[in-house]
Amino acid sequence: MSNINYQSTHIPEAMDSETGKLSKYQLLDLPWEDVLVTHVFSYLPLRHLVTLQRVSKQFCSFIQVYLANCRTFDLSQVGPHIPKEAFCSILSDNKVLQNLSVQNCSDWISDKELLPVIGQNPHLQRVDMRSCAGLSRHSLVAVSLSCLRLQHLSLAHCEWVDSLSLRSLADHCKGLRSVDLTACRQLKDEAICYLARRCQALRSLSVAVNANVTDESVEEVAKSCRELEELDLTGCLRVRNEAIRTVAEYCPKLRSLKVNHCHNVTESSLGVLRKRDVEIDVDPPLQRALVLLQDVVGFAPFINLQI
Repeated sequence: MSNINYQSTHIPEAMDSETGKLSKYQLLDLPWEDVLVTHVFSYLPLRHLVTLQRVSKQFCSFIQVYLANCRTFDLSQVGPHIPKEAFCSILSDNKVLQNLSVQNCSDWISDKELLPVIGQNPHLQRVDMRSCAGLSRHSLVAVSLSCLRLQHLSLAHCEWVDSLSLRSLADHCKGLRSVDLTACRQLKDEAICYLARRCQALRSLSVAVNANVTDESVEEVAKSCRELEELDLTGCLRVRNEAIRTVAEYCPKLRSLKVNHCHNVTESSLGVLRKRDVEIDVDPPLQRALVLLQDVVGFAPFINLQI
């Protein structure tokens, strides 16, 4: 990519209809929005597009047009360290974003940088704010008020998420399909139950690594979200077999269940789901016993049988 001279790149010669002579056309002579943006530069990584702004003033103008029309913005495509000034500049004119991921700038991004982007992009359907510790509940409220078409939201390890901001999300984004609330430790049963009742189209939900989660919220999720396909309860220490049985009863489309480190969940409730070929991250007792036996046999040569 870096060895191509974009400024001198041209399309094949064509006959000029007025002069009858062959004419050479530069790449940027093609229609920008109808051809180049849609059919050419959309296949290039974002980091290369940003670099192209240095080629010439004309390329700089074109890249600005491209960035203003791109539907997906994922900072992981740019690199591990993008300055906040560059982030603000890149998205300053975009009002058509559908997918936004800011996970890669979690070290510095704050409400100040994100709120303007959210406010001018009401068509967002997917937002990833994982591990963005510098944000606050104001960003989540802004998403809920501006992005009524939102379907997928990741808030994993955003410990600033509270019940009020989650209720705002549930009230305004009822078409949500997947929500990741891993390690959002401020949330309790009441907030999760409210989300489940308001967003009954949920297909995927994670409330992992939250000791506040009990059978109450898991059972409400099962009864309200009958289309649920994926449920992550990893590390929810207070969840018991009763809740898992309710999930088995009310969620016929369930494909994946994570209950690792849920010490009160046993095979008596998981067995029903295994018979339906639900993928479970905990091995059945027999398989665990075989693994343990294999470990013991592996150390057998070191055991002193005369003791």
